[in-house]
Parts: sequence; structure tokens; C-alpha cells
Amino acid sequence: MNGISRAEYCVVACAEAWRGAGEILASPMGLIPSVGARLARRTFAPDLLLTDGEALLVDADGTVEGWLPYRQHLALAAGGRRHVMMGASQLDRHGNQNIACIGDWARPKRQLLGVRGAPVNTLNHPTSYWIPKHSRRVFVERVDVVCGVGYDHADGARFHRLARVVTDLGVLDFATPDRSMRLASLHPGVTAEQVREATGFALEIPEEVPYTREPTAAELELIREVLDPGDTRSREVAG
Repeated sequence: MNGISRAEYCVVACAEAWRGAGEILASPMGLIPSVGARLARRTFAPDLLLTDGEALLVDADGTVEGWLPYRQHLALAAGGRRHVMMGASQLDRHGNQNIACIGDWARPKRQLLGVRGAPVNTLNHPTSYWIPKHSRRVFVERVDVVCGVGYDHADGARFHRLARVVTDLGVLDFATPDRSMRLASLHPGVTAEQVREATGFALEIPEEVPYTREPTAAELELIREVLDPGDTRSREVAG
């Protein structure tokens, strides 16, 4: 299939995070993850629960389907029945995430969002990450502050699972013996060496790395004509 943009590969890669998830709450943070979640709901994950970001359950078109009181939202989040896709200012090889600050906690060089709900998210339900610009600034040897909890700090938490990390270069996961990050797929036009050079730690790279799957013709039509007709996805990932 010709003419597929890098952003459209990213949408499909994000959507795949919710494949086979069943009736859980999808909480995508960011433009491309949001399009991905809605694509999953419309195609291979029809039981996904989507919200308007506040207290209403909505379908992939934004039509209200029900009410989600805050106490029920917390019950889903604490009981493993939510899958959030967050961003990260820093990520390390074991999936520890930093969104709090850059530099020493006591005297940071830069203040960011703060720890917020990242520890609860990562310890209590599946989590994925979306990184629109894969770089050594994000993928670091050690995060300055642990907000989202990685595999080396999870200590057997019942619902802790880091599913995937989607970037503008490819998809990464933690399917290694020590649960460190590995390159799972490359977006077409990207090489493993490019990913290696853009990563600030020794990334596990298999001998053969597949390409990220193409969107089907039906998925591409949904992305372009229904879910994001204004092509806002290309503002986040060009090319």
C-alpha cells in the first residue's frame, strides 16, 4: 500500500496496544494515541471503554454512551481494568518514566508536570508510552526521578505490565529475560542503527527486526476520512 505516512504507522502501532484487551478503560494521552484508541474501538477492540477525559463514556465518534463516576474510574484503575498510554520526558531501559523534573529532585534544572498519577497507573494496570520524538534526551541510562514504575522497581505488583513504547521510529517492548527494553519493530524507512543512535542506553536489538504492520485499506480510510480528517496527526509526526 503506497502513500502511508509515518504518522499513520504510529497510529496503528498505538492502536495495537489495546488489541485483545476486552472491556477495559482505554486512556490515551496525546493526539496520535487518541486516534489509535478510537481506531482500535472501531475495528478489532469493540469492547474498549473510551471517555471524554472527564466523566462521560463515549464511542469512537464522541457520542455519549454513559456516565463514569470518579469512584468507578478509580475502581477500574486500581483493579487492572485500565490501559493508559502516557508520555515521558525520560525513559530508561527497564521502563522507569520521569515526568517530574530534570536534574536533582532537591534543586532541579527544569520543573516538569510533577509525579502526578504515574506511580498508581503503572503499578495498578497496564501501561504503554508514546514518544513522538525518539532521542537520547528521552531514552536515558537512568531517569532523574522515577514517576512511572519500571520492571526493576515493580516488586511483583499484581497488575504491573508495560506493554509497549511507540515512537516516531518504531515500537519497543520488554520481552527480554531481564525485562529490559528491546526493539520490537521498525517503521518503514527507519533502520535499526538509527534507533540505536537515538537511544541513550544499550538497547536489545534482535538480528531480524520486523517492520511495523501497515494499516489496512479500511483502517486507512477510517483514519483519513473519519477519525482525523484534518490530518492533525502529521503535526505530531511528520513524513
